[in-house]
Amino acid sequence: MPGDDARGMIVADRCDQEGQGVGDIMGNWDRRFEGVATTLAASLEAGTDVGASVAVLLGGEPVVDIWGGFVDESHSAPWGKDTLTNVWSTTKTMTFLCALMLADRGDLDFHAPVARYWPEFAAAGKDRVEVRHLMGHTAGLPGWAEKLEPEDLADWEKCTSLLAAQEPWWKPGTASGYHAVTQGYLIGEVVKRITGVSIGTWFADEVAGPLEADFFIGLPASEDDRVSLVIPPPPPDLEALNPSELVIRAMTNPPLDATYPRHEWWRRAEIPAANGHGNARSVALVQSIIAGRGEARGVRLLSEQGCDPIFEQQADGVDLILGTPIRFGMGYGLSTEVMPIGPRACYWGGYGGSLIIMDQEIGLTVCYVMNRMEGGLQGDLRAANIVLAAVAGLAEG
Repeated sequence: MPGDDARGMIVADRCDQEGQGVGDIMGNWDRRFEGVATTLAASLEAGTDVGASVAVLLGGEPVVDIWGGFVDESHSAPWGKDTLTNVWSTTKTMTFLCALMLADRGDLDFHAPVARYWPEFAAAGKDRVEVRHLMGHTAGLPGWAEKLEPEDLADWEKCTSLLAAQEPWWKPGTASGYHAVTQGYLIGEVVKRITGVSIGTWFADEVAGPLEADFFIGLPASEDDRVSLVIPPPPPDLEALNPSELVIRAMTNPPLDATYPRHEWWRRAEIPAANGHGNARSVALVQSIIAGRGEARGVRLLSEQGCDPIFEQQADGVDLILGTPIRFGMGYGLSTEVMPIGPRACYWGGYGGSLIIMDQEIGLTVCYVMNRMEGGLQGDLRAANIVLAAVAGLAEG
């Protein structure tokens, strides 16, 4: 890999302080990946992004680590090197990794009934629902039947006990229906039953700590000053979307509201499908464990075979909630015609646009994290353009 003299930095002439000036990029990158920096710079300059960070790791080494823009729409402060933001469902990849680690240690069997670890879950005919059904969004529990208030999402016991008692909304294992918020509680409770501690605590001790990764499932108050609150997207036109009854039930109780991260109850809670706080550097560092077949930056969290369950297909078809074709492995999304990422690659993204992709064949990890949200649940062109720029850089190597 080229040395420091082969790295570049784009800072507009009008700027003399880190991060100031729309479109200015701070950080470092291998010159092969200059296109990644110019892509982010263009998005910031056009106002498509307000503040964002991008990280690319190749063979476990950082070849792009950049950030730019501002922490809010009023441009009150620049997005800094260590700025954090709520990455929404990109948090799920951290939850998946925790489960993979427990499986790799022999403490969790993805093909075992959930009730083996969580006996109360057997209620309402769920005695045969397997852990893999939780991982692959096929458990039939994409929402709560009982009315919840937003603040109830901070009540772990209430959220998990209601799901344990609830009847599935379709036959488990027959189709995926995106468990946008419930998946974190479902997997998280299994992790808690096995380890004796919350998934946020276990992640901090077993993943973030060893890797020195700046990512939190449940944000400590001490980190609030570093947070760039997400900028909500325009409200959806429900009449135009014409959602099914199933989608309405799953996504409106409570409603998926992009203003939640403004509230302390949301930031402090452990909502392991949706409220993780980090930046592109920290997300990429953790998930490069997958690209590195269990190892990142000299830290091994999985055996070389520990990543293999990811590629066991759990669902393939039109998702009952998302309404689009998708293929789920053990948690992560897998390659499809509309997401052609390679046979040993996987991904997931977050509400509003964040995205993480890992490819084991080439040892590549690409992550994009931002504060200005678009309306989709599965990423948008901003992340796609970053990934395309990274792939173009590989071609120059």
